[in-house]
Amino acid sequence: MGRRRYVARGVPGGYRIWDNKARRWWGDLYELCPDDLLDELNGARDYDKVTALLKRYRAMKR
Repeated sequence: MGRRRYVARGVPGGYRIWDNKARRWWGDLYELCPDDLLDELNGARDYDKVTALLKRYRAMKR
């Protein structure tokens, strides 16, 4: 199995998603590890599902 493109990295205050290909942060700071979002980004990359997961994790921050 090759390297995953997107990985969660712990940072002060929560987690951020690191894009190994572009070598930069992707998305927002998350308080909880976004496992479902990472699985979708590294797997099927379905736009509607990624959007729904982003909305869900943003709502958790409030």
